[in-house]
Amino acid sequence: MKQLLNQVLIIQKYLIRLLLPLIAIALVSFLVVPSALATGAYQIPNLAADNSTWVVDEADAISRINEGKISSTLSDLAKKTGYETRIVTIRRLDYGETPESFAKALFEKWFPSKEAQANQTLLVIDTVTNGTAIITGDKVKSLLTDSIAESVASETLMAPLRDGNKYNQAFLDASDRLVAVLSGETDPGPPKIVENVQVEGTFKTAEETNKDKGNATAWVVGLLIAATVIPMATYYLYQVNQPSNNG
Repeated sequence: MKQLLNQVLIIQKYLIRLLLPLIAIALVSFLVVPSALATGAYQIPNLAADNSTWVVDEADAISRINEGKISSTLSDLAKKTGYETRIVTIRRLDYGETPESFAKALFEKWFPSKEAQANQTLLVIDTVTNGTAIITGDKVKSLLTDSIAESVASETLMAPLRDGNKYNQAFLDASDRLVAVLSGETDPGPPKIVENVQVEGTFKTAEETNKDKGNATAWVVGLLIAATVIPMATYYLYQVNQPSNNG
């Protein structure tokens, strides 16, 4: 009997050792991986020496063809007017960061002085929450007022995203409107919004994210319980099925 109990304990220890790596992997997947994918302004490369960088697509949200079109359009704008506009996409912000704080930090990193910032516009989006932000220099504001800039970020850019996360269309529309305004043309305004149309986004809500974390915790607890219960149940069944000595 003592030998059997020792065997049960050995099996229990073996199962726990076997499950510990799985538990560690589960915890890393739900806790470490999201933070590893986060992006801060310090991770974005500096602009090319010739200032030829117009689109930084860290989130891979824009096709290469459309990225080329947007870059060409923004390059022509800079040559004709001196106003430079750049678009940045990221997947996920650092913990505690907002699109506004990220955009401001990157704007100051790329353009450290007021003089360098004067003719600049920076449009940023994180594709996990579709949060946007736009920063403009002092000279830009004479054409691209704060209200128009905010409309570009919150209306022109967001309309195609609400209609099925159409990032390519969103950035094409936003760049076209920015170019028109900064070229001195009449502001075409935001796109017309079709009411009562709701399209489910592809990103997870906060509730869904919390549910995933809850499911991970449940799996961990379940595995630990299994590692304890299975050996004891095996021992119990063995005892029940033993022939009686009084038979």
